[in-house]
Amino acid sequence: MAAYVLRLRVALLVGALRGGASHVTRVVIGLTLLAMAVAAACWALLTLRETTPTTALTVTVLAGSAVTLGFALAPLMGGATDPLDPRRFTLLGLPARSLALLLVVAGLISVPVAAIIALAVGFGAVWARFDIPALPVTVSVVLGILTCVLLARVCMALAAMFLSGRRSRELSGLFVLAVIVVVVPVGVFLSSLEWNGAVPTQLVEAVQALALTPLGAAWAVPGLLGTDPDAATLSLLVAAGTVIFLGAVWVLLVHRVLTTTERPSVVRERAGLGWFAVAPGTPGGAVSARSLLYWSRDRRYIVNILIIPVAAAVTMVPLLVAGVPWELVVLVPVPFAALFLGWLPHNDLAYDSTAVWMHIASGVRGFSDRIGRLVPVLLIGMPLLAVAIPVAISLHGRWALLPALTGVCVALFFGGLGLSSVSSAVAPYAVSRPGESPFQQPQRTTSSGAIAQALVLGGAALTAVPALWFSWRALTVDITEADSALWAGLAAGGTVLLVGLVVGSVAFERRGGRLMEFAEST
Repeated sequence: MAAYVLRLRVALLVGALRGGASHVTRVVIGLTLLAMAVAAACWALLTLRETTPTTALTVTVLAGSAVTLGFALAPLMGGATDPLDPRRFTLLGLPARSLALLLVVAGLISVPVAAIIALAVGFGAVWARFDIPALPVTVSVVLGILTCVLLARVCMALAAMFLSGRRSRELSGLFVLAVIVVVVPVGVFLSSLEWNGAVPTQLVEAVQALALTPLGAAWAVPGLLGTDPDAATLSLLVAAGTVIFLGAVWVLLVHRVLTTTERPSVVRERAGLGWFAVAPGTPGGAVSARSLLYWSRDRRYIVNILIIPVAAAVTMVPLLVAGVPWELVVLVPVPFAALFLGWLPHNDLAYDSTAVWMHIASGVRGFSDRIGRLVPVLLIGMPLLAVAIPVAISLHGRWALLPALTGVCVALFFGGLGLSSVSSAVAPYAVSRPGESPFQQPQRTTSSGAIAQALVLGGAALTAVPALWFSWRALTVDITEADSALWAGLAAGGTVLLVGLVVGSVAFERRGGRLMEFAEST
């Protein structure tokens, strides 16, 4: 049976090269790009032989941790079907342990694993240059590869069990956003560090932490062996324990798959529902799914989003013309973007046109409506700010101000969202109808629109006053005030957001009739 499964695995790999000309072309191009990337990475690893052991340890641990994390995230983010899904072997009657071991061995025969084996060879060549014995290097490489393979197996099984009915491009997009929020700021920070012939202390601390985690423990053993044998022993124990733990989890998952019955009806019910399949099955989840659908397809929303970065960048022009230093000007656009992002949903209910009757007629609670409408802005604003803030600080050149800028942006963003939750229920004003040009003015115009916009913008700015004060002191007097700015922004923004949701919920429930009249008359 083992030989049969291994032959089947090889046949599946070869079968990927069969099909139409366009399919084969895509596969060949993908394999070529992967081969080029692996060759470049191996060359980069071999250049570490001319550096110091500390530099080699830093690069190998960071790179190994990133690769290991990629093996864990790829099955969750991608929608590909696992050809080695244990459920495919249910009818063969194999014991759970035997099947689990067989699938792990078959999982070693794959293109990603071949790529990591090539990197592992370069990894071993680097430490051989520093006279590290071959045995610990080999053990480290084997543990690292097994960790990657087992992580991929476990995550694929979990994705098949819990995400098969919700797997869609929308869910993959959420995973991508989560990765962007973490990876881009970290990448910007690392690129800003100045080595000056030595490894920055921030990276040394990061490597020491990763060496004690399942992600980097296996890759840190050879490097720590020459500098800190006790730390190397501890990393080895963590790496071995990780493999044992993942192996036990994999066996349990295989056993569960072989002894339970799948319910395909759930998959059929959710098929093709898009955001509605991803969102929770609650009133708030339904509102958020509908809002996400509108924000991704209605050009009125899309234009509002595209205008924000342009408007934020324009604020730099008069400041530069007035002679304000560049390192101060680069800090201005991000708070403006946060302010406008929080302001975006201040009239969200008016964009529903007559669709708001669904919420009122079905008795949706005000809090569910309010929080559901904020989900699209949160999914857009949080990744955008997570990327923009580190970039602005990197251009400014003083990373100690990162907490201050974060506090200001949080206060403006959350404060705007809280006030927008009240404004859209209390003072909606006419907008262009669905399908019309976003720049077309409605026939019925009143002064309430301008007042609502001004109140939301002004209120959000007032929310950020404490954070702005501490930020200014951090910039001009004492840099330690940056932490005070962060906490002030979090406290003020969070309070206004929570209060705004409560007040907006009450207003939505009590003004249901007037909201219906407004929707029918616009």
